[in-house]
Amino acid sequence: MTKAPSTARRPAAKKARKLPAELKINRRREWRLELPLVAEIEGKLPEGRTFKEETQLENISSTGAYFCLDSGVVVGSKLNLVLELPKELTEGRRMKMRLGGITVRLEKPDKKTKKQGVAVRFSKDFRVIPEKKKK
Repeated sequence: MTKAPSTARRPAAKKARKLPAELKINRRREWRLELPLVAEIEGKLPEGRTFKEETQLENISSTGAYFCLDSGVVVGSKLNLVLELPKELTEGRRMKMRLGGITVRLEKPDKKTKKQGVAVRFSKDFRVIPEKKKK
């Protein structure tokens, strides 16, 4: 016995709604803060030479940061970031935070500045360093 074709209507497929151009979907697990913090980046280059470079963070979260470097690091490079904390967060005292991390993503170097975008995932440990008083 064969079934007769169904005359019941299927539900109409939902049309995908277009999002406004100014609305971006954030698929990250953590919110990133666009804080222009000055950072000193320390690490080793692929050939083993150490480097230290000052830059400005483009964004930071509890799990990582994004910034630009001239140094030519590679994915998997271990880096240390030393950030000067805003005085609003430290009751007016000058303090720095040292964070360790590993490079997880690199962007192509900018054609004008030759700086390369670097994404770092932080390791669990960090250290707050009080700034030494000048004598």
